[in-house]
Amino acid sequence: MDRRNFLMASALAAPVLGASAATASADERHRRGVTTGAESLAEDGWRRFAGRKVGILTNPTGVLRDQKHVVDSMVDLGMRPTAVFGPEHGFRGTAQAGGSEGDYLDPRTQVPVYDTYTLTAARVADQFRKAGIDLLVFDIADIGARFYTYIWSMYTAMQAAVMTGIDFMVLDRPNPVGGTAYGPMLDPAFASGVGRKPIVQQHGMTAGELARFFDAEFLPADAGARLQSLEVVRLKGWRRDDLFTDTGLEWVLPSPNVPTPYTAFAYPGTCLFEGTVFSEGRGTTRPFEIIGAPGVDWHWAEALNQARLPGVRFREHYFSPTFSKWVGKVCGGVQLHITDEHRFEPIRTAITMLVTAKQVHPDVFGWRPDNFIDKLSGSARLRTMVDAGATVDQVIGAWRGELAAFDRLREQYLIYR
Repeated sequence: MDRRNFLMASALAAPVLGASAATASADERHRRGVTTGAESLAEDGWRRFAGRKVGILTNPTGVLRDQKHVVDSMVDLGMRPTAVFGPEHGFRGTAQAGGSEGDYLDPRTQVPVYDTYTLTAARVADQFRKAGIDLLVFDIADIGARFYTYIWSMYTAMQAAVMTGIDFMVLDRPNPVGGTAYGPMLDPAFASGVGRKPIVQQHGMTAGELARFFDAEFLPADAGARLQSLEVVRLKGWRRDDLFTDTGLEWVLPSPNVPTPYTAFAYPGTCLFEGTVFSEGRGTTRPFEIIGAPGVDWHWAEALNQARLPGVRFREHYFSPTFSKWVGKVCGGVQLHITDEHRFEPIRTAITMLVTAKQVHPDVFGWRPDNFIDKLSGSARLRTMVDAGATVDQVIGAWRGELAAFDRLREQYLIYR
C-alpha cells in the first residue's frame, strides 16, 4: 500500500499515549494545566487568520486538547490554510527516521502539502512563493535536544520567510524536558542536519523562545535581515521547571521512535549512542531507553548502578532489534528505568554510560566509523576525551564555560519563568 492510500485508509488518526503516574507536586501542576498557543487561537475560532494566506509547518503533534489536529480544526471552522509544510517524518507522520512524505494533496482536507525536509532555505522560499502564502505558522512539539531536526526545519522556514518577506508565527508548546540548558555547545565546524547553529545539546527553550533567539542571533548573518514580523502565541500555565508529565497534556509521538514522555526525557542523552556501534534501541518498543550490543553482559548494568546516578536505575536487558543496528541479533545491555524525572540528568547519564561501556566492554564498545558522534555531540571533544580515558566529571567540566556563556546569551530571549 502506498503512502497516500495508507493515509486515507487509516483515517489519519494521530497516535496518543497517556503520561504515567506523577509525583504529588506534579499532580498540583496537572490541576493547573497548560494551554498551548494553538489552543488559544482555536478557542477564538482561528479568527486571527481571517484574511490571511496561511501556510503551516506542522506534524502529528500539532493537536488541540481534544486531539483534533490544528489543520483539521481550521478547515472545519472555515479558516482553511493555503498550504501545509511537512518536516522529517512528514505532516501526517508516516515516515521513519531520515524520511519524509513528499509533496501531495492531503486526502482529508484537500490542502496541498509541501515536503521541506532536507531542502535549502532557497528551495523552501520557492515553495512559499508557489503556495502564495503571506504568513508561515510553526506548530510542532519539539523534544528539547539540539539534534532533533524540527527546530532546524523551523530555522530554514525562518530564513525562507526573510527571503520572501512574509510574516512568521510560532504557536508555542512546552519543552518536554524542561527549561534548563545543559551540555556542550556546537562547534560551527561540525554543523550538520542534526545541529546547524551553535546552541548547547539540551537547549532548555520552547520553540517560541528559540525563534526569538534565532531571529536575533543568526538570521541577520544567514539571511541578511531579521524577520519582517515574528509573533509567538504564548503558552499559558507553563513554568521553566515543568516537565511534560507536569503539564496535564496528552503525549503525542513527536516521531516514531519517541513513544512516551520517558523516551523524551532520556533522548537528549542516549541519542548519543546513535554515534556508536551500540544499538540505541531502534527496532525495540523502548528506543533510547534500551541500549546495547552483541557481547554486552550484566557487568555494564552493575557498573552503572554503582555510579548511583540520580533519578535512574539500570536493569540488565537482552533484546533483538527488528530494524536499524543489529537486526535479528541478540544484544545484551541495559534498560533505563527513570525513577524520578525531576532528578534525572539525561546527558550526565549518557556520558556515564559511554565511559562505563568503554571500561567494562572495551572489546565491544566503539564509535561509528563515520564519527557521527562528533556531529551529535557538536565537536570531536567527547570522542577524544572518552578514548583518552577521561572521567565523567572531566568530560562535563570541559563544557561548563560554554554552557554558562550560552545561559547568559539566551536569557534575553526567554519568555517563561
